[in-house]
Amino acid sequence: MVPVMVEYCLLLQRTDLLFGQIYSRLAENSVARGVFLETLEPYILSERIGCLTAPIMRDLLSHFQENGMMESVENCLVHMDITSLDIQQVVQTCWENQLYDAMIYVFNSGMNDYISPMEKLFQMIGQPLQEGKALTDEQVTMGNKLLVYISCCLAGRAYPLGDIPEDLIPLVKNQVFEFLVRLHSAEAPEEEEVYPYIHTLLHFDTREFLNVLALTFEDFKNDKQALEYQQRIVDILLKVMVENSDFTPSQVGCLFTFLARQLAKPDNTLFVNRKLFDQVLEFLCSPDDDSRHTERQQVLLELLQVGGVVQFNEQRLLSLAEKAEFYQICEFMYEKKHLYDKIIFCYLKDPMRKEEIFNYIHNILSIPGYSTEERELVWNVVLAHIQELVAIDPLKAADLVSLHFAEEVTAIIGRLEGDYLVFQFLMYLLEPRDRPHSQPFLQLSPEIYEHHIKLLCRFSPQKVTSFLKTSEDYRLEEAIQISREHNLHEATAYLLERKGDIQGAFQVLLQTLEHKLAAVLQDEEGYLQADCLLQLVEQSLEDLTSLCDRSSRILDQQQREALWFLLLEAMMSPQKCLRGPSSHHASVALKELTMKVVHSMASFIAMPSIIQRILQDPVYGKGRLAEIQGLILGMLETFNYERTLLERTTSLLNQDLHWSLSQLRTVVSRGLHPRQDHCNICLQQYRRQHGAKDEVIVFSCGHLYHYQCLQSKACTLAQQQLAWSCYKCSSSQGGRGGNCGPGCNQEYPQTHNTSLAEMKIMSVTCLPAEDLHGKVNPDTTLNAQQSHSWAQLRCSYRGPSRLALLTELSRSCGAERSNLTAASVFHSESFQLQLCPPPLVED
Repeated sequence: MVPVMVEYCLLLQRTDLLFGQIYSRLAENSVARGVFLETLEPYILSERIGCLTAPIMRDLLSHFQENGMMESVENCLVHMDITSLDIQQVVQTCWENQLYDAMIYVFNSGMNDYISPMEKLFQMIGQPLQEGKALTDEQVTMGNKLLVYISCCLAGRAYPLGDIPEDLIPLVKNQVFEFLVRLHSAEAPEEEEVYPYIHTLLHFDTREFLNVLALTFEDFKNDKQALEYQQRIVDILLKVMVENSDFTPSQVGCLFTFLARQLAKPDNTLFVNRKLFDQVLEFLCSPDDDSRHTERQQVLLELLQVGGVVQFNEQRLLSLAEKAEFYQICEFMYEKKHLYDKIIFCYLKDPMRKEEIFNYIHNILSIPGYSTEERELVWNVVLAHIQELVAIDPLKAADLVSLHFAEEVTAIIGRLEGDYLVFQFLMYLLEPRDRPHSQPFLQLSPEIYEHHIKLLCRFSPQKVTSFLKTSEDYRLEEAIQISREHNLHEATAYLLERKGDIQGAFQVLLQTLEHKLAAVLQDEEGYLQADCLLQLVEQSLEDLTSLCDRSSRILDQQQREALWFLLLEAMMSPQKCLRGPSSHHASVALKELTMKVVHSMASFIAMPSIIQRILQDPVYGKGRLAEIQGLILGMLETFNYERTLLERTTSLLNQDLHWSLSQLRTVVSRGLHPRQDHCNICLQQYRRQHGAKDEVIVFSCGHLYHYQCLQSKACTLAQQQLAWSCYKCSSSQGGRGGNCGPGCNQEYPQTHNTSLAEMKIMSVTCLPAEDLHGKVNPDTTLNAQQSHSWAQLRCSYRGPSRLALLTELSRSCGAERSNLTAASVFHSESFQLQLCPPPLVED
């Protein structure tokens, strides 16, 4: 009920009742009192309650303090009118609980005192800074609050929120300035330095304190007294920082950067002795001081960028910067004078920025805005120092050359000293890779590529073959000579094969294989060494097998056999020398490799020829059968496997074909009955004479004709063949045999090819119409005439190819026999249309 009472009392504006009679009743119970006090907080923060009675304020502070809610106390205090409160108690509570925002607010709002909070905060951070101690987190927080508080006072803003009353703003600014420029503090010890408050703030955070002053100086335009304070503070800053050696170069640089910004303003009224800038320049560019080199250079660069360059003699500044190795300063000055070629030297000499020189050169030579003379100067400097650029980064140097110096590659190679440096440069220049910029195709002489091949052979022989495969700009004869001089057999073999000398390439690789096989025979160091040698043998064998495989496609039978049998002989010969248990591991491995050779050559050479060659060759014929038993058995095992595989595949295809053809036979053998009992030409019933022989032809479209009537209309498709076309359907289609006309489609929704008759009936006796319609042939076998007609059908009409049939059959293997897929070739319209049976004669 307590929050409800508070809400309604505030709505009724009866705070007297709330803080009087109601609170006196609630205070009798500790729980109710606590709920009441905590309920007041949101109303105080929303400023619906701006003032509390002294007893309630005292109870509020005590309750929040007992429950560790001092942050809530601070939030409430800065939103309240505390003129009626016990100021002493509130200040003491705030100070004891480090509620600095509330303490400042109490001093400012309760006593119009804007200086005492600064004095208290300075006491907390001044002593540790003077002693050179590191500040605690609490002291850093206090220092930051102090800077913000000073900034608010000088800007006319109340801390932590609100505004200073208009009539107090000039007074507060003057008080704060006077406080900052005090020569000594109120209780200054003898060893205290002059201007202790400015000294403390500069040591605490130089940059932020100067930023506070810069913001304040923005408002000092028409206030004469404020301008005097501005000049006075600047003089004190110079006196404190220049005459003391306990400030770092960064701190001194921040001061002079601040001054340079102020002096660069058009309405500037400050006066700064130019000699002080010269002193700072000497201090920052001192060549005897190697400490904080990067920091001092960055400070001076920042000072120049904000306009401080007008305070210096440019020639002297450049001279001091070169001595101090401030290359960024030199770049700044050269950039100002458009001496871009000299900036190249700044990058070359600066160890921290050498990598950036390539982007700078690329920008100068490619981005618009530079004159032709400036570009030419830079171009000449780069060409003269290409050795240093390649040494810094061969990759980026190669990209730069390919973009801007493509016509000078030969001259650049001549300028480079050291073969390895040339090798690195050419490697990145010639070999294909992803490049950062779109680069034109380099048209270089073959000599350059051949020179790179020589260097590759010396410094990276394992990459020679891959480079030869990706490049075609070298001459074959010269490249072959280079690879032979350096004994790179793989590269030599590739080049010979490319030249067309298959035999020469084979001999090179074969010699390599034989050397490695000889090393296996001589090895006596155990399995580890043997495994390494066998891996080398396997690698060489793969190269030879690949060569033979590629070459066999373009060689004749005799040439193929010459290559493969030489390879087989090279693998078989060393196995005779492997005897004893120590050679068992190598013997087994070589037999496996030999089987791989046999499997590969079996694709190009008949198996009997391989076996005959093995048995008849003098090398193997003189030995015992046991020596080649493993090889022969392996070949026979492979043969048996492949034969079994072929038999099973053929059996599956035959079964599928048999089932499909039986289904087709069932379809073409089914009987039909005519939908009409009269001939569609003479319009007479087909049994007009009971005693005569009557031949009737029925088509799949349901039309019925007398034999003589259909023959009189010349509806045969070919001479001397029992092949007919439906007269009525052909007439409706413009005289063409083919699909049924509209009339047919009405009777038979499915479209059939009516160029062939599905049934030819010869009635020996006059049968009633109902007997003919209901008769079904029980015999499902084809007679001689039907078989002959079926053979003619297969020859006369083209349908899906035999390959398509077999492919479809293989796909449907394992599927339900009674349900082919809708996409099956046997369900296609064109296939079914051509399976209409020929005229069948029934007696």
